[in-house]
Amino acid sequence: MVDILDAFDINPERPSHISLVGGGGKTTAMFALAHELKKAGASVLVTTTTNIFYPEPGQCDVVFMEAAPSFSLFENVQPGTVTCLGGGVFGEMKKVKSISPEFLDGLFSEGIFDCMLNEADGAKRKAIKAPAEYEPVIPASATAVIGVIGMDVLGLPVKEENVHRVESFCEITGSVPGQIIDEMVVSRLVNHPQGLFKGAPASAARIVLLNKADTEVLCERGRTLAGCICPQTGISAVVSASMKQGRIHEPLIWFKI
Repeated sequence: MVDILDAFDINPERPSHISLVGGGGKTTAMFALAHELKKAGASVLVTTTTNIFYPEPGQCDVVFMEAAPSFSLFENVQPGTVTCLGGGVFGEMKKVKSISPEFLDGLFSEGIFDCMLNEADGAKRKAIKAPAEYEPVIPASATAVIGVIGMDVLGLPVKEENVHRVESFCEITGSVPGQIIDEMVVSRLVNHPQGLFKGAPASAARIVLLNKADTEVLCERGRTLAGCICPQTGISAVVSASMKQGRIHEPLIWFKI
């Protein structure tokens, strides 16, 4: 089995600031990475520049919900721990409010955490999405951006039940409502400058995560999809996985750029 951190080229001894965008299991992927980093002895921050659900029991060692956080909150951060930072909690579903990207840029420059993980996009729990004009919210200091696609969307029609922001999705991918989503449609979203990696810093690695590849059929379709992704768009790697199950399949592509 492929090591999760190796698949995403994450070294616990190399400071990293990773933003997750797209749909199809960003929060699950973020906490799976946090768990592996914790096992490796790293100090980890999980946070959001949009909104996420409040962490489940056992996902974090420390939780700070602060409308106006300061760096002094983290004076006692310990190795091998996961800290969650949010701007507060709202609603019956206990959603965590966002933290400003500027604060996260400053926190990363302080070097307090070995790795910072930020959910930088919202998809209303859909497997795939196209970004609105104001999305995603990626800090300038991000060293990597992981673009997440839920592979369970393949074979489904383009409609609101399956796709977040259908109008933008159709415009970017050249599809029409009701059209079946296949590998070519998804690859257009990945390759388009206003698609999956919209707003990613030029210096950040861009990694496509084909998540929810829970069957051999979806793994095979992932290989087909990977072949449609253009390395000239700055993509660093394509990874096929079932992050909920903690399984990484062989990285499909690793582009040296």
